[in-house]
Amino acid sequence: MQKKAVVLYSGGLDSTTCLAIARDEGYAPYAMSFSYGQRHRQELEVARRNARPMGALDHLVVEFDLRTMGGSALTSEIEVPKGGVEEDQIPVTYVPARNTIFLSFALGWAETLGAFDIFIGVNALDYSGYPDCRPEFIAAFETMANLATKAGVEGEGCLKIRTPLISLSKAEIIRKGLSLGVDYGLTHSCYDPAEDGAACGLCDSCRLRLKGFAEVGLADPIRYRQG
Repeated sequence: MQKKAVVLYSGGLDSTTCLAIARDEGYAPYAMSFSYGQRHRQELEVARRNARPMGALDHLVVEFDLRTMGGSALTSEIEVPKGGVEEDQIPVTYVPARNTIFLSFALGWAETLGAFDIFIGVNALDYSGYPDCRPEFIAAFETMANLATKAGVEGEGCLKIRTPLISLSKAEIIRKGLSLGVDYGLTHSCYDPAEDGAACGLCDSCRLRLKGFAEVGLADPIRYRQG
């Protein structure tokens, strides 16, 4: 019988690769996405459309609204930066406590499913400086998960937060996904897409994605705004 795993799946490049890795490693993947009031809702439509074709046995979309708190360019009227990835500071696209919230929901679903593995596509190399993408955060959350759950306390199993992309560059992530048959034309990464879904090509997420494809020597298969 396949082991179940919850995979945090946004519809983006990293999370789609993560889903493919979980499947390739023999897990029965259950995809979880979030409608949290994000500016870039195009990613959610992509996730809804592609979770099952990408191999998920089930796809759960959790709804809550972080716009009530704001504090991020992704959940408020703060402008999404387009000037390039800035070093040594946390950008305004950081959403306060987002991965903590996401992993908490994933932990709850994992207990319900009888799963002991949660996959998340955080990355500590080609990323925008978010504190909740660091290995230290993941290790701390995993410790908490085993203290805070019935499954962990009663010794039913050890809950693991799987981060297969944590030490990979964007180019390495793309190569890994391609080797697993991922169609990156069915992903979306832009923080500020046009109304028709075309990526802006200038936000941090687009720049990192384009850099990765350039290093692999391939054209990014998604649509970008013209001009």
